[in-house]
Amino acid sequence: MIYLTEIGIAGGGSDSFPYSVPSIGHPRVIRLHSPVTCLVGANASGKSTLLEAIAIKSRRIVVGGKSLDQDDSLDAIRPYARNLKLTWSRRTGKGFFFRSEDFFNFMRRNKELSAELGDLAERFKDEPLARGSLLGQKNALDSRYGDLNSQSHGEGFLRVFKSRISSGGLYLLDEPEAALSPQSQFSLLYLIREMVNDREGAQFIIATHSPILMSLPGAQILSFDGGGISEEEFDNLDHVQLYRRFLGNPGRFLDMLFSE
Repeated sequence: MIYLTEIGIAGGGSDSFPYSVPSIGHPRVIRLHSPVTCLVGANASGKSTLLEAIAIKSRRIVVGGKSLDQDDSLDAIRPYARNLKLTWSRRTGKGFFFRSEDFFNFMRRNKELSAELGDLAERFKDEPLARGSLLGQKNALDSRYGDLNSQSHGEGFLRVFKSRISSGGLYLLDEPEAALSPQSQFSLLYLIREMVNDREGAQFIIATHSPILMSLPGAQILSFDGGGISEEEFDNLDHVQLYRRFLGNPGRFLDMLFSE
């Protein structure tokens, strides 16, 4: 299902950020024709900035971080977001915005809280009611997010994705591959495919450097390199060609790299 069908970017007539970013600083309309859209490009090319603006404009909830209204790091983007025009086939309030850096902090805080609750329960071992209440809170936290003190960040990522992604939502993911092994990226890819193919369906817009996530059949790929936004085929992407050159002959590739 494609809920968000167009993103209209208005020119700001300003040289300040984010209008100073060539790919997103000028008027244009981006048409989305797939339930999965991958935003690709070098760092600082504008893909994550546009994703943040879409999140603000569509009022997504945030997984792991401050609410979009309270996040000071987004202050420069809010005026830009207000000028976006989002066109919907059917507006949905379901879904969330996910940034990997927020989630690292989120998992760390929850691990610390789980450990603190366990320590407090030990202190109150002679007071059954207090101990039971503390252990109940710890078990509820661990039940929702897994064993926080033994699982990796990647396992935590996947657990949250599996528990919180459902049909009928718009999901904005900023570099979700950051803590995922290649195997875990394939697990996420499978989950996205299942959600897209569900009866009601879900929509994903993903800013990513991962060729694995870009490879989903039928995904729309928008490149932010070259000072604009252009639709590209998977096989033509610089990311993909670079990985193929390396994996085809790592020794030769590294010899050439180190000889430069």
